Amino acid sequence: MAVYSMTGYASATSHPPGTPGEDGQIRAAGTAAVTVELRSVNSRFLDLAFRMPDELRAVEPALRELLTGALRRGKVELRLNAAREADSGLPHPQPDQLNRLAGAQATVQSWLPQAASLSVHEVLQWCRGTAGAERLDELALQATRQALDALREARAREGERLVGILLERIERLRQLAKQAEPLVPQVVERQQQRFLERWRQALEAAGAAQSVSAEALQERALNEAAAYALRIDVAEELGRLEAHLDEIERLLRAGGEIGKRLDFLIQELHREANTLGSKSSALELTQISVEMKVLIEQMREQVQNIE
Repeated sequence: MAVYSMTGYASATSHPPGTPGEDGQIRAAGTAAVTVELRSVNSRFLDLAFRMPDELRAVEPALRELLTGALRRGKVELRLNAAREADSGLPHPQPDQLNRLAGAQATVQSWLPQAASLSVHEVLQWCRGTAGAERLDELALQATRQALDALREARAREGERLVGILLERIERLRQLAKQAEPLVPQVVERQQQRFLERWRQALEAAGAAQSVSAEALQERALNEAAAYALRIDVAEELGRLEAHLDEIERLLRAGGEIGKRLDFLIQELHREANTLGSKSSALELTQISVEMKVLIEQMREQVQNIE
């Protein structure tokens, strides 16, 4: 299943059926064409906004149903315009138009026998003025379906790009976690040596260096090193961070509506990176923590755009 971004744009224009125009599209001369534009940006929920002429407000519920059936999240703006094309010749009356005119004429003449029959000119003028207007709602729905399909394709392409970016960040975070794992024992060993040196210096300054045995000095250093190791141990944080990365990668590869779950997991990644930074007493661990936070923030910005 694809991963969809909430950012995208698409447009479509729908014409009534008729004769082929110069561009090869089938249309009727002098009729209205309906154009729909869809713009989408990120949002926590599905937020729809409609910009359309008052004459087409009746079709808004049907348009809303189309959008809510195809989209789950995002701030989506639909702009709908109906414009009459320039009349390039005689109109092409449709059979249903002529049938209605004939019926109207028969009704009028049954009540008013002296009423004159419609002329060809009058019939053509009436067809020119009404062609396409009766089907504006249908054209609006047709154009919206086309634009919606194009929007989903655009959002899918953008979603594929976001997945690639996130997978790159995940791989880099895993590399940093592997770099951090062996650093903790090294830091503990350095701290143990530093304690021994300072302890000896303190004893020599106090004139008591000969009164403390080497075994007691070593035991005290080991105790201090063990307590220090407990304070700076980040194995649990690194384990949880790796588990979160595995889950994020699984969701990205599975696809679907994963934006909210990814947003929660990104918050958990931030928590583990912050804890890692607060426990670090070595420059190397601090640098790793800072780089992790930068990568996680970049991931958060991308996840905000996923549906």
